[in-house]
Amino acid sequence: MPEIVDDKSEHCIPFIVEHIKQHRQQYEDRGESPTPFFVGLNGVQGAGKTTLRARNPGPVALGQPTCSTPRPAINPRRRTWCAAIRRSCEERDEYQASKLRQIRLLRLWRQATRKRVGAVNAEGKPAVEVIVFEGWCVGFRSLDDEEAERKWRAAKAEYESKGAEYQGQLGKLQLQSVLFVNAKLREYDALTDRFGAFVHIDAEDTQYVYAWRLEQEAALRATRGTGMTEEQVVRFVNGYYPAYELYTDRLRNGIFGDEKDKQLRLVVGKDRKVKGVVKI
Repeated sequence: MPEIVDDKSEHCIPFIVEHIKQHRQQYEDRGESPTPFFVGLNGVQGAGKTTLRARNPGPVALGQPTCSTPRPAINPRRRTWCAAIRRSCEERDEYQASKLRQIRLLRLWRQATRKRVGAVNAEGKPAVEVIVFEGWCVGFRSLDDEEAERKWRAAKAEYESKGAEYQGQLGKLQLQSVLFVNAKLREYDALTDRFGAFVHIDAEDTQYVYAWRLEQEAALRATRGTGMTEEQVVRFVNGYYPAYELYTDRLRNGIFGDEKDKQLRLVVGKDRKVKGVVKI
């Protein structure tokens, strides 16, 4: 697997730190203690978002526990964690203006056959100042049903026209399934609305995800002796690729509506290197 060079931190860290300073100043001007600052980090699988999230920025480090958000799909094994995220959103609404409600933040370590959970902000530990939510679907906003149906019909027409040459997946789905997932995605707005800053590592072509995932699995097979086959990778990526077809346009145009300069978009090529930076 090609080495992933971190050429993203130099753009992202100053952007995030500036917003953290603004967040703190707003509270200090009112004589209040700042609440934790929420950052969203989105990227196509394999684009380098985890590498960026794990980057230690040295003297500007502000204590950043990270939560990888569950994908917006129905999966019984993930219901417990989805419920935990939703409860966090509900509890967030109970914050008082002058005092942060003390909520226990958990860190999850996944191993081959078991999970281990520990508190990030246990008694005696420094207060959490920044929380980063990182994941391939973080920041996705649901569409109006009419727009979702329009995108689906266009994809379906393209699939019927091109047949085996069709590269997408959206046109192969049933409209009922598309609208169901789109409706469920609206529940995540409570979290997305909380972000004070958002970073989008955007692949120049979302089709790169197939090659990037194949590289990741090949590396796993070489180092650990286990990993998905090429056929399994294609089936795996096919399962979530329709979300890119539905929601990438809105992500690229900005997730905060009329609020400006809160989102940073880094466009990366197939080699994962930054080719362009846009503040939205």
